[in-house]
Amino acid sequence: MAQIIDDPREAARVLAGLFGSHGRAVFFGGAGVSTASGIPDFRSVDGLYHQQFRYPPEVMLSHSFYESHPSDFFDFYRRKMVALDAKPNRAHRKLAELEASGALTSVVTQNIDGLHQAAGSKRVWELHGSVHRNVCRGCGAVYDAAWVCSREHEDGRGVPVCPACGGPIKPDVVLYEEALDQDVLEGAMTDIARADLLVIGGTSLVVYPAAGLTSYFRGDALVIVNRDPTPQDRDADVLISCDIAEAFDF
Repeated sequence: MAQIIDDPREAARVLAGLFGSHGRAVFFGGAGVSTASGIPDFRSVDGLYHQQFRYPPEVMLSHSFYESHPSDFFDFYRRKMVALDAKPNRAHRKLAELEASGALTSVVTQNIDGLHQAAGSKRVWELHGSVHRNVCRGCGAVYDAAWVCSREHEDGRGVPVCPACGGPIKPDVVLYEEALDQDVLEGAMTDIARADLLVIGGTSLVVYPAAGLTSYFRGDALVIVNRDPTPQDRDADVLISCDIAEAFDF
């Protein structure tokens, strides 16, 4: 029977104890980690998938839509996927502190916002890529998120083009219909398989293949920190249902 916690102070006390008593911890996180930084998640009541757009978000975030409707894709991408003003919150900062102290091996994230690195985390497996890398499909030149959002280099339809060769730009994020990077996937899988503590936070655990990585965990304690139930709650040793930024305030 899992220990169930909904009080943030108790959650912080339990998490501090678990990180203190394990030496190979891994954190696996999703969109809920960044909501306290002002970035909306996808599936909650106020999430991106419950907002009204011309096309469904799942369609606009697909590879085929990027190819067939580049202007609409980049309009949505700039407005909803890139958050240049967002700053790391308590959860991001605590995870970076835990890694620096040797208590955390790595962060495995489904997020593309780069906030873990901004907080100081070094070993971060970005399963779905990052908005901070935008690659020319012609010459391979890489541009940052600020450049893509500046609209300085466009083809007249709001679509960025490479100033070096005129080639099309694609954000280095994994869109629907695209495969995850194999090296990133294997790195995350290896760290999870070697972990003695796995803390899962801010994710609904319904997006595959990312959610399937948790099946490689064979360690002592599995903790899930999420406001809403997940399909993997039955496997957890500790279930925490409070705000994740508050749970990591220790």
